[in-house]
Amino acid sequence: MASGLQAEKCILFVCDIQDKFQHRIENFSSVLHVASVMIRGANALSIPVVVTEQYPERFGATARELSALLKPTCKAIPKTTFSMVVPEVAEVLASHPTRRTVLLTGIEAQVCVFQTALDLIGRGYEVHVLADGVSSSRAFDCSVGLWRMTQHGALVSCYEMALLELMRDSRAPNFKVISELLKKPRPERLPSLPLAPPQSKL
Repeated sequence: MASGLQAEKCILFVCDIQDKFQHRIENFSSVLHVASVMIRGANALSIPVVVTEQYPERFGATARELSALLKPTCKAIPKTTFSMVVPEVAEVLASHPTRRTVLLTGIEAQVCVFQTALDLIGRGYEVHVLADGVSSSRAFDCSVGLWRMTQHGALVSCYEMALLELMRDSRAPNFKVISELLKKPRPERLPSLPLAPPQSKL
């Protein structure tokens, strides 16, 4: 049974949020905003951050707004597989054996995010997918990706829910920092998530 989020048990995964995707992904600005807030929050709460780049030779580096926030010890890991769980990432996971909960954001929901979630769940991790921090080139594909992840046991959340769940108390030591992050303007209004499997219009 899933338990509430605890900072000392979490790792943040940022999947393939690269500049070259910004004109191909719906609500890219929202994904970028959520990842930015989550990285800042993770830094404040001493939560490790794992960042990957899909085929960077072709698709370029992590969005500059995000790479500027990463600690010097956090280097983006290049990959060609769709899942983030490549050997270098597996090594990071192994170095934090007590952190068994992954907060997951990135693109695309039905491919890289989905396959990452499946690999992590298969390894026994509890996966919280931040729905306002994932997207795809088509909204329908994103909905399908989120639905499939929940079928396999992933938990769907949003960044405000996750950060405040990590806080639990307005008197928590880092609450002021997190509260300020949550006050940052959101770039766009997102559609409601479907409560049932999405139906194709084709």
